[in-house]
Amino acid sequence: MGLSEPRDLGAIWDGAGTSLALWAPNAQRADVCLFDDEGHETRQPLPHLTDGIWHGRLTGVGPGQRYGFRLHGPRCNPAKLLQDPYARAVEGTYRPHAAVLGSGRHDDRDSAPYVPRSVVADDTFDWAEDRSPAVPWVDTVLYEMHVRGFTRCHPDVPDGQRGTYAGLAHPAVLGHLTGLGITSVELLPVHHFGSEPRLLQHGLRNYWGYNSFGFFAPHAGYSAGGARGQQVTEFKSMVRALHAAGLEVILDVVYNHTAEGDETGPTLSLRGIDDAAYYRFDPSDPTRYADVTGCGNTLDSSRPPGLRLVMDSLRYWVECMHVDGFRFDLAPALARAPRGAVDMRGAFLAALGQDPVLRRVKLIAEPWDVAPDGYQLGRFPPPWSEWNDRYRNCVRDFWRGHSDGVRELASRLTGSSDLFRAPRASVNFVTAHDGFTLRDLVSYDHKHNEANAEGNRDGESNNRSWNCGVEGPGPPEVEELRRRQSRNFLVTLLLSGGVPMILAGDELCRTQQGNNNAYCQDNELSFVDWSSSVATRNMQEWTEALITMRRSSTAWRQAIFRDGKPLPGRSGVRNLAWFGADGAELSDPRWHESTMRTLGMFVDGGSTSGSFLLWMHAGDAGAEVALPDRTWGSSYDVLLDTTLERPRPGRLGLRPGDVLSLTARSAALLRCNHHYSARRAGEAT
Repeated sequence: MGLSEPRDLGAIWDGAGTSLALWAPNAQRADVCLFDDEGHETRQPLPHLTDGIWHGRLTGVGPGQRYGFRLHGPRCNPAKLLQDPYARAVEGTYRPHAAVLGSGRHDDRDSAPYVPRSVVADDTFDWAEDRSPAVPWVDTVLYEMHVRGFTRCHPDVPDGQRGTYAGLAHPAVLGHLTGLGITSVELLPVHHFGSEPRLLQHGLRNYWGYNSFGFFAPHAGYSAGGARGQQVTEFKSMVRALHAAGLEVILDVVYNHTAEGDETGPTLSLRGIDDAAYYRFDPSDPTRYADVTGCGNTLDSSRPPGLRLVMDSLRYWVECMHVDGFRFDLAPALARAPRGAVDMRGAFLAALGQDPVLRRVKLIAEPWDVAPDGYQLGRFPPPWSEWNDRYRNCVRDFWRGHSDGVRELASRLTGSSDLFRAPRASVNFVTAHDGFTLRDLVSYDHKHNEANAEGNRDGESNNRSWNCGVEGPGPPEVEELRRRQSRNFLVTLLLSGGVPMILAGDELCRTQQGNNNAYCQDNELSFVDWSSSVATRNMQEWTEALITMRRSSTAWRQAIFRDGKPLPGRSGVRNLAWFGADGAELSDPRWHESTMRTLGMFVDGGSTSGSFLLWMHAGDAGAEVALPDRTWGSSYDVLLDTTLERPRPGRLGLRPGDVLSLTARSAALLRCNHHYSARRAGEAT
């Protein structure tokens, strides 16, 4: 084996051979294990040790070669085949077996038959003129999707491409995404992952992918072309196609823990290399991992080995795979200091903030983990944005009629200035992968997770849903109200300050039959149903219309918080105002009325974008609202009304003081005209 310089960890093919480098300072010897097509293993020791890195170069070894490592020494067990933490591709997964589970330091059973193989990949790729769409935050509309589930049932995608990276790049799929008007797809985890032993024992498997063990490798199960490195090329082709369509690619990444689980879990890679360097341990019991993730272990990113692994992985996905940003699962777990407390000035956030590659991409935090001090909403520093669960809870409570008035709603509608430094820092959502779909949110009062083999104990219990007292399919009047509630949620989400995120399939009325934690349901329950109906076509049309409305006016896309200050040249008019049903601005005492269920929000987008009045009424009975005086508009046109199945204008030319009737649980968007139109009230298109 030849000499190589350990500049980069992992297996790097140079056209004539492959350089290998593995950080394993406690090993006295490191063997690279090569596997042929029949599974026969050949071992060669890495000949050089430099600064704790074992390295060497294999002439004639190239892309597609399966490999792994075995380490020797007092703290190592050569019977355990270890995956390269820096592998660009991985083939296979692991099977629960006593030879794999636990640390196995004194177990001489060979784990190779039960664990995946690392694969040498070809990094060359013709990116042509590819460049990031670089969508400004103020214009961003996120769309959270699952690579497999989104296209697995798509009728226009060829069978062999359904549920794959290639399927996501299909013209029919790209056409749907661009037709909606979204700007950025947020992909559920695509790092190579495996299933938890408990799931496998119940005949289930991990579907969402929050169980990674390959931070550099695209998940092989999503590849139409194969798992011997083809997944890398296919992923790049997908990114190139999405970019060509003007769509950003955001990855949901899980660096907070690995698939090795707790101390009884499988030994796949880091545990066998140096678990004391990579994982956090319980200070009160050094034989157990510290667990602030709920998944058995916590990666220690406050120390150099874990920090380098995460940072190198992030840079790889930006520089070599051309992704545009990341959503960090359980982000506070990564921000924890050596003794475990969350530190917003600690090693991970500091390294990320100063990195010249990473500070220019989108960074989104899930701002909580499962430890008592893990809820960190609003505390991540620039340039981070954060999932805003208080937006979700507030909007759900309002529309189901359980809110404490409208005070908090007003803050959430305008970007949550009580929580964040700017509207762009708030990623607003009503539904996400973790919870009910929009259809199920308005159809079920209780979760139905029996298929998960956990006795329906898993998943969020406080679902804040509202279903007319009928679970599942209902009579026509119930279904009509559910569709209206769905439209109410979409109107609120897409006309709020901040960054909206839509759950894939909500625009198609996707249901999971009441399962609000379908993490292990790799079947039709989780897949997007592309069958067409009047209801799905109407919901898609509403989604498109609302995104178009958002894009067309700066009234909905504000870089800074509205301050309610007067507008130049517009006597008495401010850039933000709030109204009660009587058409008068809300006074301070009325803000504290806990029973208030009707709110009018006036927003101004400037001379070129127009002014709007959004009425939201969450009462059980209909209401009549008076339109504000001429200060706010010389006339008003109803642009959208959620009582209608399709997004189309309603009454035009309404005058100040006119009464507008609102159906129970409905919203109406009005344009405020500043010169009275000759059209009379009551006209319709």
